[in-house]
This record gives sequence, C-alpha cells and structure tokens, in this order.
Amino acid sequence: MNTFIFHLMLGALPAAEPALKMDQGNGSQVQMTMPVQMLLLLTLLTFLPAIIMSLSSFTRIIIVFHFLRQALGTQEAPSNQILIGLALFLSFFVMNPTLTAIYDNAYTPWSKGEIDQVQAIEKGSAPLRDFMLRCTREADLKLFVDMAGGEKPKGPADLPMRVVIPAFMISEIKTAFQIGFVLFLPFLVIDMVVSSVLLSMGMMQLPPIVVSLPFKVLLFIMVDGWTLIISSLVKSYA
Repeated sequence: MNTFIFHLMLGALPAAEPALKMDQGNGSQVQMTMPVQMLLLLTLLTFLPAIIMSLSSFTRIIIVFHFLRQALGTQEAPSNQILIGLALFLSFFVMNPTLTAIYDNAYTPWSKGEIDQVQAIEKGSAPLRDFMLRCTREADLKLFVDMAGGEKPKGPADLPMRVVIPAFMISEIKTAFQIGFVLFLPFLVIDMVVSSVLLSMGMMQLPPIVVSLPFKVLLFIMVDGWTLIISSLVKSYA
C-alpha cells in the first residue's frame, strides 16, 4: 500500500515527463503537467477527511471510543488526538482488503494504460460498494432507494453510490450507538451502587463520580477492556 500512495503522489512516472493522462472520450488523451497534477492532488486532499469518514469504518470506531470515554468518566483521557489516531489506523486495518482490491483491480491496470479513467472508477468502486453494503441495514438502504425515486435497482451492482453512501453512514451511526449503549451499562451499575452507598452513609457532599471513577477504571483494566473493544470492532466488519 505504500507503493500505492507513492505512485499517487508522483503520478507513477518519472518527474521529467507528464505522468497523468486524462482520456477525452474520443480515443485521444491530454497529458497534465506537474503543476496541474499537484493542484489536482492538493484539491483531492481537501476532501480526504470527508472521504475517510464517509466511506470507511472510521465513523463507527470514533463514536464507540467517544461513548467509552463518557462511560468511564475520565474527561479528556485519552485525548481526542489519541482516539482519532487510533481510530484512523484501525480504519486502515479494517479497510486494507478493500484498498488492496481497489489497487489491484483499478489502479494498477489504469497506471499501465490498460483501462481508462471511467473503467478504473467502475472497477474501483465495486469493492468499496461491496464493503459498504455488507455493513448497511436493509431498512436504511430501502429508505434512500425510495427517496431517490426512479427505476428500482435489480441488484447490488445497480445501486448508485449516492444511495449506498448515506445508507452506509446511517447504519454505521446506529450500530455505534447500540455498541455505546451496551458499553454504558456496566459502568452505570457501578455509578448507581456507589451513589446508593454514599447516600446510605449520609455522605451527600461527596460527588459519586469521584468515588466510582477508580472502580470503573479498575474494572476496565481487569477485563482487558481495550483488547475486547478493539477486537469486537474489527471482527464486526469480518
């Protein structure tokens, strides 16, 4: 995958000659100079955060991490930067088979001139569509298919990305909230027990969160919480 990123940045050809060629549709090609290539690359990079959040497992993972931190009550520990970094690399780990398929089926033939841009986009979107459809609920998919109107698709391959992407995102958010609810339950029990004990002892001036926080952290460490959560998140995409 490092070679893939390197070729995207350098155009897969030596810098001495124009590396990127765009098909005009009539059999002719237009070669882009290096400044134009850099401008195109920088423009694409501005959309990179939106692409990662919309087309990968990043959304589910980062929402679950947010719920976990809220349930533990550790405020800003781990920090947002740590959680985002961990979610980003976990997303790359989960998406590796899909990215590999896109690289092998679309980018490599396109870089060799065996297919044009339209064919590369079609071949590259197929593995991505398959990944998103595996994680999308039928009810969410049906909702956007009905709202899109027009002729009903005959199969998964006929579903447009403008339907698949929002349905996938809604399903990811729903799944993340369900996982977050389950994460909250054991820590909520600890908060309730600590509050009851403090109330029965007449220690109403002592905030329950101050007493329950060490017990919640201890419970999370004893059950090896990070391993359980990360392994469950990754396996949920298998």
